[in-house]
Amino acid sequence: MPRVIFSRSEEETEDAGAALAARLEPGAWVLLVGDLGAGKTAFVRGMAVGFGVDPDEVSSPTFTLVQEYRGRLKFYHVDLYRLAGCEADDLGLVDLGSNGGVVAVEWAEKLPWDVAGAVHVRITDLGGDRREIVIDQAPGAYSDR
Repeated sequence: MPRVIFSRSEEETEDAGAALAARLEPGAWVLLVGDLGAGKTAFVRGMAVGFGVDPDEVSSPTFTLVQEYRGRLKFYHVDLYRLAGCEADDLGLVDLGSNGGVVAVEWAEKLPWDVAGAVHVRITDLGGDRREIVIDQAPGAYSDR
């Protein structure tokens, strides 16, 4: 059953990301979709905080494509905005989730393949600082800690 969160600020969007991170298991994938400026990077920044990463280290990896952070788990932040779907195959993303880390992918609709068991996050801009965040957690993708 999808969980719906209504955020009224960037901080609340980050808090939603941190709360999700606290429940993720090693090897989890989080696939984020939403329009430009919807808040995907703010959500991922919150996830990083949830893993014990300094939030000032987190920025959108639009030009580097993949950033790795070290906290309680390895955390990979991927941004596919600038890629065509077939180009994502050349990044070796499949290997990222196999080393005990967590992978968060912005613009996940550009992935040319499905990720079994992934957590899907859709962020919709409702105007101003308000966002609707829908989290659909696949069975086994997180724990009920």
